[in-house]
Amino acid sequence: MEKENADEFYARLKEQLLENTSWPSNYLYKFIVPTDEERIAQIQDIFDNTGAVIESKKSKNGNYTSLSITVNLKDPDEVIKKYKEVAVVEGVISL
Repeated sequence: MEKENADEFYARLKEQLLENTSWPSNYLYKFIVPTDEERIAQIQDIFDNTGAVIESKKSKNGNYTSLSITVNLKDPDEVIKKYKEVAVVEGVISL
């Protein structure tokens, strides 16, 4: 995602989160990542020590793993911060 598009996306996301959610709140992240223990571990490390509940499920052929991560966060800025941290993991798709 280009920086300008990413900035617009995160600005819209923050607005929506402020309008539709009372904070602090649980937030559900969904990511798809190529099945690679190192990449999955990178994402898990980002949510380490946050109290997050992480569920993973491999695709039918095992090429990809979906990660559902539920974590209690204090505000939309924390939500966006985690998205940006995960975005550096190669091959990850945020849903």
